[in-house]
Amino acid sequence: MTQSDSPDSQIFKSIAGLPLDEEGPVFAEPWEAQAFAMAVKLSEQGLFSWKEWATTLAEELQNAANQGRPDDGSQYYVHWVSALERLVTDKSQIETATLEERKDAWADAYRHTPHGSPVALEQSKKP
Repeated sequence: MTQSDSPDSQIFKSIAGLPLDEEGPVFAEPWEAQAFAMAVKLSEQGLFSWKEWATTLAEELQNAANQGRPDDGSQYYVHWVSALERLVTDKSQIETATLEERKDAWADAYRHTPHGSPVALEQSKKP
């Protein structure tokens, strides 16, 4: 069986706009691969079906286009994360306020991490 015949390749082809090469998904940054893996794992665990995932992602892409922010591919995984956040909050896996607090904590940690060092949440410095 070739990569293009594998079950995974059929899933990948069902996702509008997914950057692919002959070996599968293509990621520009490590966080993109991590976001991809989280969606796959949560789907495998039954939090949502892959069809539900693809629909939610398509809606996020369409919402961006409707707001005059069509994706040229450079923001694809930003939309991916938005879809993931929407699904986990819609399915009551995390409260929106808790998600926002965690995002703020990571942003703060990023701002306080020296260039070239890995960002770690415990490096966050609150005034």
